[in-house]
Amino acid sequence: MIQISVQGKVANRNQWMDLATKVERQGFHGLYVADHRGSTASPFVALAAAATLTERITLGTCVLNAGAWSPMALATEAVTLDALSDGRCLLGVGAGHTPAEWSMVGSSIPAASERVDRMIELVVAVRALIAGEQVTTSNKHFALSSAQLTDFPVKRKVPILIGGNGRRVLSFAARESDFIGVTGLGRTLADGHSHEVNWSLNELNRTFDRLASVARDAGNAPEIEALVQHIEITDDAERTAAQMAEFVPGASADVLLNAPFMWIGTAKEISTQINQHAEAWGITRCVIRDSAIAAGSEVLHSLQSS
Repeated sequence: MIQISVQGKVANRNQWMDLATKVERQGFHGLYVADHRGSTASPFVALAAAATLTERITLGTCVLNAGAWSPMALATEAVTLDALSDGRCLLGVGAGHTPAEWSMVGSSIPAASERVDRMIELVVAVRALIAGEQVTTSNKHFALSSAQLTDFPVKRKVPILIGGNGRRVLSFAARESDFIGVTGLGRTLADGHSHEVNWSLNELNRTFDRLASVARDAGNAPEIEALVQHIEITDDAERTAAQMAEFVPGASADVLLNAPFMWIGTAKEISTQINQHAEAWGITRCVIRDSAIAAGSEVLHSLQSS
């Protein structure tokens, strides 16, 4: 069963409440909020508001910048959302990649290896705190001394998604997380937001084969979720892909037509492709942007009717 969630942006109360109820009513699996301080809303505030008007959908962060969070603050936010939503919180965490999120607070963006180190240390500590454990640890990034959440009993495990594209991030996700969020985005370009891509068939096979091998060796069985960058419903997929390839660094039309990060074609063609990706690479979950919810709804209905 393929599950599709929606990553949404908050504009105002009415818009956000309308989006939350639409996501649930139209049969999507979950509602996610990104975490880019200065350009996105507070994810936990937004998701808590959405919890009051929904009953079924998962409410997740997709994904938090580990460099901006301390373990106690993040664990407290997660268990609070989980309590307010009756157990629907999904905690998505990444290493962070946008330089402005550091420069705006007077810091330089750390090297990629250091950002990943912090993410791993944060996830390990937060998972223990959510589980009710008392945590004492000291590392380069933070220290905890007999830290514990005592007033927020969690009646279930809050699932953790690790999202990104770097080899080390995804290997950690395969070993330790419940869900692997694969963005397909490569090196960050000069604007701090855009990325190069490498969506060739050989590269995708290598990536997903490696994830399966790492997870198997670790005795873990995480589900894989792909972040869909764009959806284009069209009767002429080849022509549309050729036009779009001009604006995607590192991609050709054939690459765009076969990558799990771009949906181009009729709803039926796209749903067929999604099922092929599930069979070939184990991608059973997808995330779309809220700007594409109408097209995503067509695809979802096609999947459900097939």
